[in-house]
Amino acid sequence: MRVVFVSIAVLILFFLFIRFIEQRSLYFPLRGIDATPREIGLDYEEIFVMTQDGVRIAGWFVPAESPRATLLLSHGNGGNISHRLDKIRMLHSLRLNVLVYDYRGYGMSRGKPSEDGLYLDADAVYSYLVDEKKIPPRSIVGYGESLGGAVTIDLAAKQEMGGIIIEGSFSSVRDMAKRIFPFVPGFVYKTTFNSFEKIKNMKLPKLHFHSMSDEVVPFEIGRKLFDNAPEPKEFVKLQGGHNDSFIISNDLYLSSIDAFIKTKITP
Repeated sequence: MRVVFVSIAVLILFFLFIRFIEQRSLYFPLRGIDATPREIGLDYEEIFVMTQDGVRIAGWFVPAESPRATLLLSHGNGGNISHRLDKIRMLHSLRLNVLVYDYRGYGMSRGKPSEDGLYLDADAVYSYLVDEKKIPPRSIVGYGESLGGAVTIDLAAKQEMGGIIIEGSFSSVRDMAKRIFPFVPGFVYKTTFNSFEKIKNMKLPKLHFHSMSDEVVPFEIGRKLFDNAPEPKEFVKLQGGHNDSFIISNDLYLSSIDAFIKTKITP
């Protein structure tokens, strides 16, 4: 009996350890806002929205002159919106409105990050664009980088949008976890971010970016996500690391988005 109790205790401790590692591995929020779009010469509006569960979410709306579309940018799991200024500038240069926001627990947004919470955050910001800014849903393009890809895919599965752009994202948390803990069964993980299942019936236009040398999200996991998506879709291979491929492959990155907006998005 003692062996049984010890075995159960070890399993419980291991389960709790995996759950602890899971949370710490998924979210790396920073609170301090280092700079704003004004520092790169862009006008912007600071926005605050309330989620369905009563959490205040902060973001920036960066308007373009005669905008071709509006990008709803869901960032990756580290830092906050002030660390996306290079990307905001590049996207804005294509005459696109950009709304970038911080998940709960990041930047000036309140609360604590969780999978369901991030989905609610995106829902609230989408509603702001449609209800407050009066932007037609077909003119909204969801843009998700890394973890934000999962958030964007969940949003697009529930709300009308013109299309989505996915950069360096993954098929599911379980696929990523298998690379680190191949011996741990999938049911142990609380978080799923199962984009693989959500994207398989998604008929809107999709543009996927992934670097061949991505050191965070393996290329084949990003490709697995893309392969499970129906047409219309396009896959663009970038060069560089997980966080700088859009800069290293600047020309290809911008020309691909420009063509996607021009040919796939209804103004």
